[in-house]
Amino acid sequence: MIKVMKFGGTSVGSERALRNLVSVVKGDEARKALVVSAMSGVTNSLIGLMKEEQGASDAFFDELLWKHTSAVRPMMGEDALGDLEAKLKVRIAGLRQAVDRYQEPSARVIMHDAISSWGERLSSLMIASLLKSDGVDSLAMTSEEAGIVAIGAPGNGTADLEATSRNFKRSVVPQIEAGKTVVITGYYGCDSEGRPLTFGRGGSDYSGSVVAYSLNASTLEIWTDVNGFMTADPRVVPAARTIREMDYGEAAELAFFGAKVLHPRTIEPARKKRILVKVKNTFDPAAEGTSIRDSKKNGDRLLKSVAVKSDLAVVKVYSSEIVYNPGLVMHLLATVSENGSAAYAISTSLSTLAFAVPSSSARSICERIRHSGEEVEKVTVKENVSLICAVGDDLINRTGASAMVFHEAAEVEANIEMISEGASDVALNFVVPSDKANDVVRRLHSKFIGA
Repeated sequence: MIKVMKFGGTSVGSERALRNLVSVVKGDEARKALVVSAMSGVTNSLIGLMKEEQGASDAFFDELLWKHTSAVRPMMGEDALGDLEAKLKVRIAGLRQAVDRYQEPSARVIMHDAISSWGERLSSLMIASLLKSDGVDSLAMTSEEAGIVAIGAPGNGTADLEATSRNFKRSVVPQIEAGKTVVITGYYGCDSEGRPLTFGRGGSDYSGSVVAYSLNASTLEIWTDVNGFMTADPRVVPAARTIREMDYGEAAELAFFGAKVLHPRTIEPARKKRILVKVKNTFDPAAEGTSIRDSKKNGDRLLKSVAVKSDLAVVKVYSSEIVYNPGLVMHLLATVSENGSAAYAISTSLSTLAFAVPSSSARSICERIRHSGEEVEKVTVKENVSLICAVGDDLINRTGASAMVFHEAAEVEANIEMISEGASDVALNFVVPSDKANDVVRRLHSKFIGA
């Protein structure tokens, strides 16, 4: 069987991390493919570069070359390092051309994803060269070369799993069968015209899952800088601990609603083929981490973890037509989602539709809704709220679960501003004032999870 290892930006971002990466890869005898993010800070610098009207200076490209050679210099011989520098210079020359083209206004949309994904093109070369110099038969492969097919909008692409799988049978599988460790660029695929299409920030986790799906892998390991999912944010609950095992649904809910352990889209491709997902710490490889699979092992405890998503606002739309005009609801949902705005919770009544949305987009959403038609009678926004995500096994069928959770929220005098229940079997989501959110998290953790 094949194993896929995905290494994030911090896991490829320093000499210490790279030494650990080599040790992890060499210490695992499984046939494998690696998926890598850009080095820490590189993607941000590339996106920042596109905001500069004058383009890039020679110093910018020199810095990129230095960043990718200085980290591996102590671990590579002069010949191997020279070969890597030559390959990086070719890739950086390609970046120069892309940046020059980006200065043409007509090409900006097309070139944005290409430039923002260039960090992965550099890091994959660096990792493959480093592994090869340490005796691992490795091969760097871009998403174009591997055949990762993406569809959708720029900056928010989705992988075509079946088309990618077909391509991998021709491109990646033969290399692995020949004994090579293939190092593939994360974060992006290519559309039908061969143009790069990124999967959104943090999308390299999703890339790892896409590669695991396409290779029929037995295991996907996400190597990051934490020991896995935790029962709560340790900055809020010092007694929080690592969760050893989770169900796919639980992990997806926590990832979406605030646990910054992996990209929430990572779960679905792995779930489709029942691929075991492990979250591991590059800086503490011996730690057990979190295993994610079909699993229902919460036992007698009501909750497994509590997460919080802050910086939200509740937008309420009042209209006597909401219950009688389904088209109006669809129109309002489309209005909220314009410009990439996300609705983290939705609730409806006879004449009211409420959304929990990012505070940064709440005012513009209100304005769009106010001008969306005569059926809308009033729109209000309540800011400074946070969404609590309480996760546990089969919560929907646990008698009195909601009542017990809301009782504890009341004990810390947190008013429930909005409730989203029933859409997920494993999560109860509700909105409280932001100044009470941490109190709620601590109370729920103490009552239902414990030390």
